[in-house]
Amino acid sequence: MTAAASAPLPVGSQAPDFIAPATSGADITLSDFRGRKHVLLAFFPAAFTEVCTSEMCAFSDDFDVFVSADVEVLPISVDTTDVLTSFRDQHALKVDLLSDNTKAIASQYGVLWADGKIANRAYFLIDKTGIIRWAHAERHPGLRRENEEIFREIRSVTA
Repeated sequence: MTAAASAPLPVGSQAPDFIAPATSGADITLSDFRGRKHVLLAFFPAAFTEVCTSEMCAFSDDFDVFVSADVEVLPISVDTTDVLTSFRDQHALKVDLLSDNTKAIASQYGVLWADGKIANRAYFLIDKTGIIRWAHAERHPGLRRENEEIFREIRSVTA
């Protein structure tokens, strides 16, 4: 597997705004959360793969914990909304999934894999002002962070 195309955006930088179609049928705009909620932007390579399924199910299992921390979880992949909707429905996911089918958002955040086919698995914790407070990109897309690690990062931002 080839390396990621570029480095992910650094902590302390302004999170680039975007509009992405979601499995809810609505378009999600990142800046709509400013002043209201923290956002965990979670790039994942592909629906229906083992690690991605495990990760998305874990986000759903801990959905109420994220809500109580005032964090909106926005998982995003290069899959189409049709594929993501089937994936969400098959696994009864509580999180709304976003499509970056054009790969523009993954490119903007520096996480498009060098082959241009998928986004690397990466996380950006964005505070209510739109600043990236934690960023992590995996060495390869088959790895993922456990929710407990993510919750520690959330507590450091929201404390």
